[in-house]
Amino acid sequence: MSRTSNEYENKFWPKNQLILGIDEAGRGPICGPLVVAGCILPVGYDTDLIYDSKKLSAKKRHEACLMIKKDALYFDVQIVSNKRIDELNIYQATKKAMTKIAQRAACNIVITDAMPLDLNKTVFPLVKGDMKSINVAAASIIAKEIRDKIMLMYDRLYPEYELAKHKGYPTKRHLELLGQYGLQDFYRLSYGPCKTLSDLTLF
Repeated sequence: MSRTSNEYENKFWPKNQLILGIDEAGRGPICGPLVVAGCILPVGYDTDLIYDSKKLSAKKRHEACLMIKKDALYFDVQIVSNKRIDELNIYQATKKAMTKIAQRAACNIVITDAMPLDLNKTVFPLVKGDMKSINVAAASIIAKEIRDKIMLMYDRLYPEYELAKHKGYPTKRHLELLGQYGLQDFYRLSYGPCKTLSDLTLF
């Protein structure tokens, strides 16, 4: 199992400073919500089970999520609806949700997965942050676990879209099914494939 490098944890933990990691799940899919999570792990926390959520099996991710929720000093989740994403655009929706989490967390150090934030706190936006910071990786696991559960709920309601398989990402099969069955109210109309289909229905 790979391990996070924890460059900033190793810098600030010896000073007994808490670090908030923030990550999201669901920027790329064409349907369903965006889930943004923040997590503060105890100083010196160490386990090889917490790493990039996309690298973990569903079983391992579930185990890790339970462990994180039990051990974390703090975690917070923001669920942003597809309609809100359409109103703001995905970048601004992500930034606003991350900002809200960071503002109310009791810490001065924030690490995000590549998202700069305007805060009265020290912010490190790291590319592939969930592979570099255990706090970001923990947030990533929480976010993906929650979003996947939401998509499984939609799959039970709309089995014809096979959402359990692709989780809302625009795979070839998903686009074929979308063309066959049309849009539902949980789709993001500002995203290309949905916008095209929505525009066609106006004529």
